Amino acid sequence: MNDKYESPLSQRYASEYMLRLFSRDTRTVTWRRLWIALAKAEHELGLPITEEQIADLEAHVDDIDYAVSDEYERKFRHDVMAHVHAYGDVAKSAAGIIHLGATSCYVTDNADLIIYRDGLKYLRSELLSVIKNLSVFADEYKALPTLGYTHYQPAQLVTVGKRATLWMQDFVSDVEELDFVIDNMKFLGCRGTTGTEASFCELFEGDTDKIDRMNRMIADEFGFDRLFDVSGQTYPRKADSRILNVLSSIAQSAYRMANDIRLLQHDRQVEEPFEKNQIGSSAMAYKRNPMRCERICSLSRYLMADAANAAMTASTQWLERTLDDSANRRISLPEGFLCADAVLRLAANVTDGLHVNEKIIEAEVKKYLPFIATENLMMEGVKRGGDRQEIHEIIRECSMAATARMKNGEECGLLAELAKHPEFGMTEAEMEAVLEPSLYIGRCPEQVTAYLNRLSPMLQGVGGASAEINI
Repeated sequence: MNDKYESPLSQRYASEYMLRLFSRDTRTVTWRRLWIALAKAEHELGLPITEEQIADLEAHVDDIDYAVSDEYERKFRHDVMAHVHAYGDVAKSAAGIIHLGATSCYVTDNADLIIYRDGLKYLRSELLSVIKNLSVFADEYKALPTLGYTHYQPAQLVTVGKRATLWMQDFVSDVEELDFVIDNMKFLGCRGTTGTEASFCELFEGDTDKIDRMNRMIADEFGFDRLFDVSGQTYPRKADSRILNVLSSIAQSAYRMANDIRLLQHDRQVEEPFEKNQIGSSAMAYKRNPMRCERICSLSRYLMADAANAAMTASTQWLERTLDDSANRRISLPEGFLCADAVLRLAANVTDGLHVNEKIIEAEVKKYLPFIATENLMMEGVKRGGDRQEIHEIIRECSMAATARMKNGEECGLLAELAKHPEFGMTEAEMEAVLEPSLYIGRCPEQVTAYLNRLSPMLQGVGGASAEINI
């Protein structure tokens, strides 16, 4: 179908699992399973629905003719009723009891909740794989000194592994938030046209206990342990806002990590995977661009912006229901899930093959280490009788002069200049002796080990992943 638009998320980026989850087949089958669950509950609670009718429904749950349902929809201008009639055409004995007492949102909203829950659980597994990849990387490089940056200016040393734990911590917070969203998802149940359950009051002749039991039975069938306490015709659209917010949070974490890697790749310190036959530029054959991380950032921006849809929809629902949510939700929620999936697949691919150029890192550390060592030199100078403020001013003046020389392509010469000042009470050789990078990484290795130990229970049994990126 090259003559029609296809979403790049489905064509290029998302996983087969997520594409199936949000497919027309999954949605239609889930609607039918909901109709079966309703019929079973109504049968068990004494309504005139037979076991044979339920068996007929179950026998035809996958017997879907979209040409028929599409024709019904053109006729009725109503998607749910189109599927009610199409289902009744194949499950003929049950045609008259399908959707008994229900309104459209019984199938549309409950199916959405089921699909969203399953999608969130899948994203959780992808998140854990990214964290696992980063934990292996952090452990391997926990003691490798590298230049730290504040304001993207050279600062005190950190380690390559410690920096990776900063990315990990963001993703771990996403897991915690995701767990909260999953654990607090509720089922709508079958509440009727305005949430009053009036149709079931009629069907069960005022026996409200049966209504509660019916809703509990249906929720149990689909693995939900709680229902919304009250509702209008739909479940509260605040639930969608909560879901897209956590997807946005994942995008924020992924963007931060990918952007850091892009900066480091510019400096040739760290590089994302680059395949043997990969082309970086159609014109500049020498290029090795961070296209995976750039794609993560690009998709993450879309996902963060997409989250605004749910907030605007939740805030504009009128009274018991309005339909201006429908078209927006058909796009924003599935696309949000597919986009989060794509971002995490890319993140898994990058974190599994992240390459560290140790010699370049070492050279960069060596270049700036004399400046970084000045704080220790100042403290040593004070120990030897110097005045802290005087030494500070000497360091400032000499550092600015050394920086100017470096900008002019000359040698730094900072320590040689400092050694000329008797206020330090140190020779240049004594100053050179403190230029050992491992002296300036603080507790980085210890912090990495402690953090990985704390995460060990979360990552128990989780395998690292490197998602295949086709394009």
